[in-house]
Amino acid sequence: MYDRILVPTDGGDHASRAADHAALLAETFDATVDLVTVVDLDAAAGPFSAGGVDEGYVEQLTDSGRETLGDAESRFDRVGTVETAVLTGSPAEAILGHAADHDVDLVCMGTHGRSGLGRYLTGSVAERVLRQASVPVMTVRATDEGDAAGYDELLVPTDGSERAEAAVEHALAIAERFDSRVHVVSVVNVGDIATGSEMGIPDGLLAELEAGASDATESVANEARAAGLDAVTSVSVGRPKRDLLAYVEDNDIDLVCMGTHGRTGLNRVLVGSTAEALVRHCTIPVLTVS
Repeated sequence: MYDRILVPTDGGDHASRAADHAALLAETFDATVDLVTVVDLDAAAGPFSAGGVDEGYVEQLTDSGRETLGDAESRFDRVGTVETAVLTGSPAEAILGHAADHDVDLVCMGTHGRSGLGRYLTGSVAERVLRQASVPVMTVRATDEGDAAGYDELLVPTDGSERAEAAVEHALAIAERFDSRVHVVSVVNVGDIATGSEMGIPDGLLAELEAGASDATESVANEARAAGLDAVTSVSVGRPKRDLLAYVEDNDIDLVCMGTHGRTGLNRVLVGSTAEALVRHCTIPVLTVS
């Protein structure tokens, strides 16, 4: 499933937590780790510099990047192969370019980084990578709970769409390695059904949507059970972003694995904004699959 994992770092707490999860997955899947840091020369030059930065300063920034990589590399002591590189350019573009050029299977990154010139793992960069990467992206915050020792409880939100199904293969592959219990959850979006309090839900529509959600969750749960995993399902009517975050907290979930988009129409529940809400607010890692 994962032969090569890309781990961007700036040495900040968010990046360090992401590195811990990347190391766990790399060891479990016997994957090579690409550990990189990015020197953003435009940011280093500042907004009022027309001539960029001089060669000596570039070398200084590069040396600092190598030190950052050296510090982070100690987190991968149990990983067979770790390759390091100092990249230059726009952070998101450099990360995406490296992923494409090196046949990376997974990007694992923090959602925030340091302030100052070294900052490049900001939310906007992580979200840009999440939106544009052609491979799954695991995002981790410094507030991530747990010690990256495993994933006992794994959440898979679904609405039965192809986008949601794309995440199932990854979720089950991870669950099999960690013997996780798989929680398959579908939230019928009440906001898509009724646009105002004066408008009731049409007769039979809610029951139809709930039945479709139940079929979708049972389908994924049956795949998990066929693989020898414990699986539970939950179907509810509400607000996907709010309800999925609550489910994570109420059920001690260790990892969320979800598609970045879902169906169009009334039963759309996994739109990009939902995935982004979980990336921004979850206190656990979120693996998104486009």
